[in-house]
Amino acid sequence: MSSQQQPDLPSGTAAVAGTATAQPQASKEATQLPQPTTSSKELKKKYPTLTIGCSFIALVFALAIFRFFILDSKDPHQCQSLLNTGRWLDADHKQWQPQGCMLHPYSKKDVNECLQGRHVVFIGDSTVRQVFYATVKHVDPSISTLGEKHSDRTFTLPSSLQLSFFWDPFLNSTNMDNLLDGKLIGEAGTVPTMAVVGSGIWYLRHSESGSGGIPQWEQRMNALFDSVQPGHLPAERVVADEVVLMPVERAVESRLSPERAATLHNSDIQRMNDHLDHLLHESRNNPTKLAIPRVFNTLIEGLEGETEDGLHFSESVAKVQAQVLLNLRCNEAHRKVFPFDRTCCSAYPAPNWVQVLLLVFGLVWAPVGLWLVHKGDTPSSTLRFFPPQKYLVPLSIFSFSVTFLFLADRTSLFLKENKQYTALSFAVLSLASLLAGYLTLTPPDKDLGFLNRDQTDEWKGWMQVAILIYHYVGASKISGIYNPIRVLVAAYLFQTGYGHLTFFYKKGDFGFKRVAGVLVRLNLLTIVLAYLMKTDYLSYYFSPLVTIWFLIIWVTMWAFNSYNKSLPFLISKLVVGSILAWAYFSLPGPLEASFKVINAVFATEWNATEWRFRVTLDMWIVWVGMGTALLFIKIKEWKWEDRPEWDSWKKYTVWASWATLVGYMVFELTRASKFVYNAYHPYVSIFPVLAFCVVRNATPYLRSTSSKFFIFFGQCSLETFIIQFHLFIAGDTRGIIMMIPGGAWLRPLNFAITSIVFVFVSDQTAKATGSLTEWICAVPKPNTARPPPASGGGGGEYVALSTTGDGPGEAGEKPDTAAMMGGGGGGSRGGFGGAEGLWNKVAGWAERDLRIRFAFFFVGLWVLNEIYPATK
Repeated sequence: MSSQQQPDLPSGTAAVAGTATAQPQASKEATQLPQPTTSSKELKKKYPTLTIGCSFIALVFALAIFRFFILDSKDPHQCQSLLNTGRWLDADHKQWQPQGCMLHPYSKKDVNECLQGRHVVFIGDSTVRQVFYATVKHVDPSISTLGEKHSDRTFTLPSSLQLSFFWDPFLNSTNMDNLLDGKLIGEAGTVPTMAVVGSGIWYLRHSESGSGGIPQWEQRMNALFDSVQPGHLPAERVVADEVVLMPVERAVESRLSPERAATLHNSDIQRMNDHLDHLLHESRNNPTKLAIPRVFNTLIEGLEGETEDGLHFSESVAKVQAQVLLNLRCNEAHRKVFPFDRTCCSAYPAPNWVQVLLLVFGLVWAPVGLWLVHKGDTPSSTLRFFPPQKYLVPLSIFSFSVTFLFLADRTSLFLKENKQYTALSFAVLSLASLLAGYLTLTPPDKDLGFLNRDQTDEWKGWMQVAILIYHYVGASKISGIYNPIRVLVAAYLFQTGYGHLTFFYKKGDFGFKRVAGVLVRLNLLTIVLAYLMKTDYLSYYFSPLVTIWFLIIWVTMWAFNSYNKSLPFLISKLVVGSILAWAYFSLPGPLEASFKVINAVFATEWNATEWRFRVTLDMWIVWVGMGTALLFIKIKEWKWEDRPEWDSWKKYTVWASWATLVGYMVFELTRASKFVYNAYHPYVSIFPVLAFCVVRNATPYLRSTSSKFFIFFGQCSLETFIIQFHLFIAGDTRGIIMMIPGGAWLRPLNFAITSIVFVFVSDQTAKATGSLTEWICAVPKPNTARPPPASGGGGGEYVALSTTGDGPGEAGEKPDTAAMMGGGGGGSRGGFGGAEGLWNKVAGWAERDLRIRFAFFFVGLWVLNEIYPATK
């Protein structure tokens, strides 16, 4: 396949290959490996990027360890951050950001799962009542909160969740006494799972009419603190699972009525809150379950516009206060399953046996093998248990990369915060990326042809950069940005159809080796992460998406492939294939039945509705890509470019394409919402993608000039798309990772540091995955034994994924498959063989027959799924 004709999918999805330097085998009598020709110093000199990148990661890792074990040693799970710190992320005051953790937006379903069958009690004044109503609205927005102000309210929901508010502005009622005595029992016969109490305002307002003022309030607070101390009540009684004392709310004095302004002064409120701080400080030597969300006063600072009476704030503010309480109570109690986006006051689950096995195996097997190889005096009988020498470095890099992802997104080592969208941040990052692309433009030496390799890598690269920025700033809620990003995903799939049809049409290679190579290259990282991160395979939706489309294209082109050169037959086959694919994915029934079988057999929980949305959203663009590839091939075959009217056709097509791009932008910007746009997308996305192809290839200069910056991202775009879920963004795409914590002003620095680490890890993982694909899919050929090497032997070599080959061993020099399957060079070492008896025979079958090897892999994954379901 010419590199000018076959575009690559993200990092090698349309072409899986690597040129390898043949590694001679040692003689059968040899008991030791020859000294490797490439020393550690030479590797560092040859690959300084690896050394610099690893050093940078080590520094970031050391800073994270210092923060976790030293700076945050008393609050490793950010409970105090949730209660005491934070800032608004938006001008509408709907998104609150605690310092260093992700505030989960609790939905009705979330609240019912956490509090089902439990009793939640609120006792206090009108400020407590407002938070109570906000909590009720979280559970069921349809509930009416209208009623007499100074009265008790109780709501019992179908989930048996009981929410009660007791009007008690002085905290001296019978209900309050029963609570402190551990006798306030709900309808379910249990103590409250959370008790929220608050007072102070009425003590100030009625200080001269019998309330006793601040001194009496202080006495009541002292009694409350004494009541929640361990040992105060008999062992069989507790106040509540979680006791929350709301601080006295600061007033906006300029908005107070004259009557309230005469008695409510922020100086007095500050004195009262200082007393709470004093009590809380004293209780640290005697741990208590009582929590004071001082952040309630922090989040109302400067919000004069959110209150009408100076004392009660808007529903959006009260809703955030309720969110803080729900995160405090429910985050740790929530099932520790994917997605892990509740990082405030919540510990990550300890690694299970599968995760531990993967981590230990990855961190030990290849690195130990690498050490033994470079040691130089290791017997071949030992080395046979390790991969071939040339794959030890890629396997080590791959293992360390996924381990780093685990530490980043499945431990508290790095902080996570919520995303923050601003039009300015999106514009600045986009313009900076365009500038980097412009400054690295490379003028052409010759006409590289339509959709050449550099051009398609660049195309993937700038699309991937745009998608990364889109995800990082959380721009999905902006329809005018979401819609073009959807077109970029469609463009990836367009390249899928274009590249694979070109290959199958020209090469006619429908063999299992080709299919296996593409499948491994697309899914190796995804499958490993699915088990290591305890996520669902379909959650990394791009890999499954391009995988299913590759298989559809392969089956379509393979069926009656001897007639593929017949244009009418091939067109008919593509039309029939597109109709069958549409029927399977769009009509109710077939997809659900398939997923039902898959879920039953493989112990998965794949959602047919979600997958139908993913596939049908870009249903036709793959077929358009295939049709475009066929059209281009026929234009070349029929020599249409030599026809006199060609220049006129091209001119009109270019102008029409510019008009199409402008028309699309007008169309997508005028849709009411992204949900409205989604209905049009499967059909309208075709036009901007085809128009871009025409404009980008309008002249020899345009189609052959490319940006090295974007080409770099294009060559590792599959890895950046997958790894971003756990390193660039975090919380399984819900937040961002904070390698440099410290608030809003340090977010730009954090972005820069995180980006460097993320890009380096993605690039190295892409290269390593390409080499491992070559190793996994290698099949030894008959009579491939080579003469014993001369003294000194040949050393392994780190081989990056080729961007021009068509399959393992098909580009450049043929890889020595015997050496690939053997461990470092002697007899029956390593690889998939080398054992005795029955195991030796089974391993030999797997080594010689790729289909048997893959059958073993699938059986292994099936067994693993049965004993290790993703959601349990």
